[in-house]
Amino acid sequence: MAIKIFKNFFKRILGNLFKNTKEIKLGFYGPPNAGKTSLANRICKDFTGEEIGTISKVPHETRKVQFKEKVEISYKGKKMTFKMIDTPGIATKIDYEEFLKYKIPKKEAKERAKEATQGVIESIKWLDDMDIVVVVLDGTENPYNQVNITIIGNLVARKIPVLIVANKVDLKKADIKKIEAAFPEYDVIGISAKFGDNLEEFYESIFKLSKKV
Repeated sequence: MAIKIFKNFFKRILGNLFKNTKEIKLGFYGPPNAGKTSLANRICKDFTGEEIGTISKVPHETRKVQFKEKVEISYKGKKMTFKMIDTPGIATKIDYEEFLKYKIPKKEAKERAKEATQGVIESIKWLDDMDIVVVVLDGTENPYNQVNITIIGNLVARKIPVLIVANKVDLKKADIKKIEAAFPEYDVIGISAKFGDNLEEFYESIFKLSKKV
């Protein structure tokens, strides 16, 4: 009897010890310049002191999947560990002439376009490894487009828990209601990755989704 009690006690201790050690793979997806890296950077900076990648006004600045391991997020006394995965912006077509507008030399523009196209393919492949996906959309842009439909379609097919973020709510043109109307089956959180507005609601939604993993 004493041995059985001891075994049960030992199991409970081990259970508590390893209960929260699972690293949840959290991916950031969306069109170029929506603010994926800005949001990932803010979260990583807040909880690890380091950013995940560089940001720029030039589209497709992130052209390779980049990630940060073991980002422990604390919220309302709870802690969860995430592998943060920031992906290149999804686009149906990437033309090198898009980069010429930013005074990038033609040779470099062509190389960037090639890398960005490869980055889109890599992003879609990584979906198979995701536990949760945050779709980051520019709150000032029309959400009804082929890129967003492609992203959501891929997520639906894989049955991955999704949170939609309407970024740039600090701008007057931002319209969260339009994004909510476009994707009524998902929770939509309005944030400003630039200023850190409304991140509490974001963390609450992420912790809630984590329970489904």
